[in-house]
Amino acid sequence: MSDEKNIEAPGASRRRAVPTWAWKLSLAACAAIWGGSFVVMKDTLDNIPPAWLMGIRFAASAVIVGVLFWRTLRDNLDVSHLTMGAILGVASGAAFVVQNIGLDDTTPGRNAFLTATYCVMTPFINWLVARQRPGRNNVVAALLAIVGVGLVALGDDLSLIMSGGDWLTLVAAVLFAVHIVLVARFSSAHDVMTLTVVQLAVSAVLALGVAVVTERPPAPEVFASADTWFSLGYLVLLSSCVCMVFQNLGQAHVPPAQASLLLSLESVFAVVASVVFYHELVTLRIAIGFGTIFVAVLVSELGARMGRGK
Repeated sequence: MSDEKNIEAPGASRRRAVPTWAWKLSLAACAAIWGGSFVVMKDTLDNIPPAWLMGIRFAASAVIVGVLFWRTLRDNLDVSHLTMGAILGVASGAAFVVQNIGLDDTTPGRNAFLTATYCVMTPFINWLVARQRPGRNNVVAALLAIVGVGLVALGDDLSLIMSGGDWLTLVAAVLFAVHIVLVARFSSAHDVMTLTVVQLAVSAVLALGVAVVTERPPAPEVFASADTWFSLGYLVLLSSCVCMVFQNLGQAHVPPAQASLLLSLESVFAVVASVVFYHELVTLRIAIGFGTIFVAVLVSELGARMGRGK
């Protein structure tokens, strides 16, 4: 998952002629690709341990994005970019590693929706960092998220049956929220694409470090499988490289509230993919919990702007 700020690439004036609906469609496409990645990663984790998978993904993405934006990297890379990018890389890399370790002990749908709570957490973490008090809509969203998580976590006998993977996913959501706040603080004085390349590289080092210490390396025969290369191609090329560019360009042309709504559809696409491909059984209680969390995301993202529009 990428949340870097907008970039103004060469030829931007020509891209302004593209209709707004096309940019909105590109953001929805990002959400669909990211939603499908939960199922792809779930299957791939059967053969490649989580930290190794993230390390491979980030390393390959750093090389590809670095090559594509090598002129920008050459012109802007300095100590400040390295420092700020490294901080972002630690936050992002830790979030993805923890999320995917959690995915190994939960279902793709639960992992996706619990991860989506970062949208609710972000205003409160930003309050701690930037001293910007969240609005009433954020409080309502937080309460809705608690209810939704409770519906997902509590069994029919009202006992807490939340798995270790579910708890790890919530930890990852906190880390994603921290990363979003840090990107907002760092990007105003730095080149975003340079920060992104450094972030990907540091995330790769972090993930591979965790992998070497805690996991066995994947068996060589795993990479003889066409399915493995399809999964890696999906995660590296689509989920990381393509979506990052689509997200940045789309957000340059779509109002932030609408862009956030479109990108939050990631968790909806994840559940759809989980049901279709992973055959996840969604009970009525869990479905209501998922829906409540999704409503919390919408309230958090859109409530403040709707209030200002009155």
